[in-house]
Amino acid sequence: MHEQLANYIKEQIKVSEEELTTILSYFTPLKAKKNELLLTQGQTSQRSYFVGKGCLRIYFITEDGQDATRYFAFENMFATALMSFITAEPSEEFIQAVEATEMFYISHRDFYHLLDIIPQWEKFYRSYLEGAYVNNTRRLMSFITLEAVERYRQLLDQNPVIVKRLPNKMVASYLNISQETLSRLKSRV
Repeated sequence: MHEQLANYIKEQIKVSEEELTTILSYFTPLKAKKNELLLTQGQTSQRSYFVGKGCLRIYFITEDGQDATRYFAFENMFATALMSFITAEPSEEFIQAVEATEMFYISHRDFYHLLDIIPQWEKFYRSYLEGAYVNNTRRLMSFITLEAVERYRQLLDQNPVIVKRLPNKMVASYLNISQETLSRLKSRV
């Protein structure tokens, strides 16, 4: 799995073998059981995770006590409660292993240390932030401009793995619809 992380980093930025070895030395392997929480509301996000196998879900609890899923990270994706990671403030979000998950993590301190010692790591971080911004903005716009059926079709087109691998409850939470509405949409689409 170390090679998987190395390949991902090399796809994002150009680094020497020495720099890559240094970067990888700051990542620690971790396994999480299905449904295990890696971060709970009120904790400060101190880790960024790279998923080698499995799936992480980032979600929060709405005022009426419902799960609202913001993000899923599958293989070859990074995940963290980004707002808390950046601000060092307590997180409003939870990070949960949806499946048994094998991953690497890097601590907040080490992540920012790499920014100081490896210039290309800043490009990696910028790319990560830009991707997160685009993803979050597209999701927000879809909630405002698209009907539920259109959001579901868009999800099937852009990220079908969510529908294929995850329970209806989580898919509905991600689409901001009820499970009943999702069931009706699945029968129509």
